[in-house]
Amino acid sequence: METEHTDIAVPFEKEVAKIFSENGLLSQIQGFEFRAEQQEMSRQVARALALGTHIAIEAGTGVGKSLAYLIPAILHATQQRRRAILSTHTINLQEQLVYKDIPLVQKLLPVEFSAALLKGRQNYCCGTRLERALTGAKGLFTKDEVKELERIREWSLTTKDGSLSDFGRQPDTAVWAQVCSERHVCTQKICGKNPYCFYQAVRRRALNADILILNHTLFFTLLGGIDDEDDDATEGYLFPGDFAIFDEAHTIESVASRHVGLDVSQYALRTTLHRLYHPRTKKGLFQVLRHPHGVREVSDLLPKTDAFFESLISQCSFVRGREFRVRTPGIVEPESVANALSRLCESIGILASKCEEPAIKTELQDSSRRLRQQRGAILDFIRQSFPGYVYWIERTGKRESFCTLNAAPIDLSTALGRLLFRPNTACILTSATLSVGNSELDYFRERLGATQLSTHQIGSPFDYERQMKMFLVRKMPDPRDATYEAALEKWIAHFTEKSQGRAFVLFTSYQTLQALAQRMEAFFKKKGWHLLVQGGSIPRSKMLQEFKKSPSAVLFGTESFWSGVDVAGDALSNVIITRLPFATPDHPLIEAKLEAIESAGGDAFRNYSLPEAILKLRQGVGRLIRTKNDQGMVVLLDSRVLTKPYGRTFLAALPKCQVEVIE
Repeated sequence: METEHTDIAVPFEKEVAKIFSENGLLSQIQGFEFRAEQQEMSRQVARALALGTHIAIEAGTGVGKSLAYLIPAILHATQQRRRAILSTHTINLQEQLVYKDIPLVQKLLPVEFSAALLKGRQNYCCGTRLERALTGAKGLFTKDEVKELERIREWSLTTKDGSLSDFGRQPDTAVWAQVCSERHVCTQKICGKNPYCFYQAVRRRALNADILILNHTLFFTLLGGIDDEDDDATEGYLFPGDFAIFDEAHTIESVASRHVGLDVSQYALRTTLHRLYHPRTKKGLFQVLRHPHGVREVSDLLPKTDAFFESLISQCSFVRGREFRVRTPGIVEPESVANALSRLCESIGILASKCEEPAIKTELQDSSRRLRQQRGAILDFIRQSFPGYVYWIERTGKRESFCTLNAAPIDLSTALGRLLFRPNTACILTSATLSVGNSELDYFRERLGATQLSTHQIGSPFDYERQMKMFLVRKMPDPRDATYEAALEKWIAHFTEKSQGRAFVLFTSYQTLQALAQRMEAFFKKKGWHLLVQGGSIPRSKMLQEFKKSPSAVLFGTESFWSGVDVAGDALSNVIITRLPFATPDHPLIEAKLEAIESAGGDAFRNYSLPEAILKLRQGVGRLIRTKNDQGMVVLLDSRVLTKPYGRTFLAALPKCQVEVIE
């Protein structure tokens, strides 16, 4: 049987390997450099596709992963008439695939194929909803909001793809919510013939494309949730017979854990109610329809919902952060607000049944649907309806003036295993960081519920011994010590002087980042170096642009700068890691995972905290060397790598390079 399978795979493997050979098709590209690692990865991908099997491939930085999976994916899709789903975590990688890699392959390969990028539907303007909003603007929007509507309309006439990313100055979120695509309001039947419904246009391209590119969150959304128990699902993921390739696969579990479960936001519920009637502006669907009973119902319900969330907050102690774990059902009485929401939904249903305007009727039905979902989520949260879930309340908003109710499964492995590793449907997962220092990917396989998953590890072609040097400081105080911030300031100053700026300083705590930014602002100003601090008014993408074009910039970043950020060349010559990135057990989901491991007889530190921290450290260190010509230093300002037994495990997981210990 194995021989038969091998016979099926070998011709395709050879076809792909030839393309990546020293004299293959890729060699026609100017600047092409043969990489044995890239060719090996392309072979592994081709084999999995030919056999319809699953594989996880760890491929070091510089391998050229995107082309190594893209070329076999395109060939397999066109030869077998199967659609390829390419899922990434970051926008940067999606843009690289769409604007760089795919156009290159279209010129290179002797096959015709089409590709489409699909974002979440709320990123796209729906021309039908925009027309409706403009028609009923007087009853729905204030004067300022009408001006914003007009700005969106003018933009819609010239935009390339009709998505938020094509905006210069981003639109007002409340107005955009009234004109973007919504699942039950923007449909093929309603919007299919409208040339300015940009979601339906991209949906048509996606349905006809050989290659569909999206992100992990949208993948799970389109799949309809990973708790689906239907074992008779059609072969494939989003389309019959398709196959999936997940790049940046180390993020899949965390994305899935945020997506599955439930969350109900006080702000979102208020927004849904304001869509019906806003007491301050006296605008809304009920006002347009001259429905005084509905106006009174919403006016009465808004303070009730706020009082409900305030009663929840009063039961919480937020001394450990923005989250509070709710361990037992019935923290407050939900029936009052739940019954009021039910009555409102009944009123909307009666009004919708009598409404003769199709557009308004659809909007009413969608509002009712949202309210029913929000009501159900509130009851499920208070009653703790799902066994094996952890429940918590989180303060949200810039001033933490709202709250969100959250619930997520403690262990996702069974659901993920069922979802990702379907029979006769190839699934390929790849990343530069899947292992935690051992020679296998056991931890990754366990988290994804696939202990039998085939794995392959491919090293980086980079010469880290020549390109990178690591500095460790033995006498760094414990982060809980009163002298910790002063020591950080001293060593950040020392090492940024060594590299003349051009540094990322990565923090695990936003509070520490802010404290050091204040302490060091004058120092960087005196040096004439541009200091960029995450969390201010500049968005992450703009911060990166500023960093790349500044001659000696220093960027202070937290979570989102540890991975998915690519700065090649001299602009980044120094990555300073202020602390080993252990996940804080203060977060309810992490706390619950650790408790579950301990209760099952495991070691929470060894089985979860340590491997997760190693993966994140590898990601952070990986920001430095992005091309074969890059050079620089990594500084680790946490003495535990030298003083604790587990420190050797961290160091062993990093690229082998020169190491200098400062005593």
